[in-house]
Amino acid sequence: MDDLLAARSTMGFSLGFHIIFASIGMTMPFFMSAAHFLYLKKKNPEHLELTQMWMKGVAILFAVGAVSGTVLSFELGLLWPGFMKYAGPIIGMPFSWEGTAFFLEAIAIGLFLYGWKRMKPWVHWSTGLVVGLSGFASGIFVVAANSWMNAPAGFDWVNGEALNINPVQAMFNKAWLHQSLHMQLAALQAVGFAVGGIHAFLYLKGKARALHLSAIKIAMSFGAVAAILQPFAGHFAAQRVAELQPAKLAAMEGHFKTSTQAPLYLGGIPDVNAQEMKYGIELPGLLSFLAFNDFAAEVKGLDQFPKELWPPLVITHISFQIMVAIGTLLAFVGVLFFVFIRKNNFPSWFLKFLVACIPLGFIAIEAGWIVTEVGRQPWIIYGIMKTSEAVTPVPGMKYHFYLFLFLYLFLGFITVWLLRRQILAAQRKFET
Repeated sequence: MDDLLAARSTMGFSLGFHIIFASIGMTMPFFMSAAHFLYLKKKNPEHLELTQMWMKGVAILFAVGAVSGTVLSFELGLLWPGFMKYAGPIIGMPFSWEGTAFFLEAIAIGLFLYGWKRMKPWVHWSTGLVVGLSGFASGIFVVAANSWMNAPAGFDWVNGEALNINPVQAMFNKAWLHQSLHMQLAALQAVGFAVGGIHAFLYLKGKARALHLSAIKIAMSFGAVAAILQPFAGHFAAQRVAELQPAKLAAMEGHFKTSTQAPLYLGGIPDVNAQEMKYGIELPGLLSFLAFNDFAAEVKGLDQFPKELWPPLVITHISFQIMVAIGTLLAFVGVLFFVFIRKNNFPSWFLKFLVACIPLGFIAIEAGWIVTEVGRQPWIIYGIMKTSEAVTPVPGMKYHFYLFLFLYLFLGFITVWLLRRQILAAQRKFET
């Protein structure tokens, strides 16, 4: 493993770990606030128990997300000094705003955790809502910084130097809206289905059913709405990628030759040597429609770019296929959820299917970020700076990778153990 691959692996693994806990940390407070709202309106004890159980989960996941996010901040400077030299002054604003949102989130969590019976009920409830809103804002600002790497703006690049810097234009670049929208919906979808699936599993075991049924309804209401909206957000994102990063779109679809009525492939493996897609199901014109809302539109192929600037095709294409397949499935399950909640009856087969869906949203998030990051290669700042030009000259990067791999796996194990304890403790109160 050379230093560049080790640095990329360290960053990729750290981001892949953080994004799961960040997604949970910024969406679970909404579930908690919804349960608290229902308790204040209806006074059902299971809603209070859910609020307090999810509150403890939010506190645990906030701590894990804060630790893993801080590590990522250090890694940006340690692993990619060439990137930070130029990017720091340009995209410092979204990072500083993210820090402010994080500060508000930490204060609001403290008020909610220790505000029981010390504040008026609805004031106390509002602090829980602020936790979710500030966490959500924090996620948007971080994604805005990442989107700048895909659509750099707000500066003039003159003789290898960034001049005339405009941080507002850099933050609200052409990619921030579709990336933020896609990511926030993905977080709600993944966490909604995961929490709904966990409580469906506990409901099927036949214990504390009122508690778990309420949890399923609350979590899946968020997850199902997000899952149904996500295909529309994905379509919007694909059109922006077609405009801003046509090489990435071509890699996502294994589209080698520029053509009109460009086909979309279901499955398949791009053959780089033969420059053709193999084993896929071809749907003529659908890629043109996906990119430009026109079945006859011309879509740029990889033949428009030097081969040394092609992203890794196989991993980008397969990751995109996984993300789309899971998104389509969860949107269908989301529709079924609203059909059954309208009937006020969830068949056992549907609940078992929800259990099977527990990891799917997170797999889709990871696949989507692989498409975003790997699909941008070989660039770290698209069209400006290559990843190989930004990596640290310090040798021995593989040892950092092994160390962070061990630490993150240990942190993940401890987190799961703590959350399991909280769920079982809450469940026992309703079993007696």
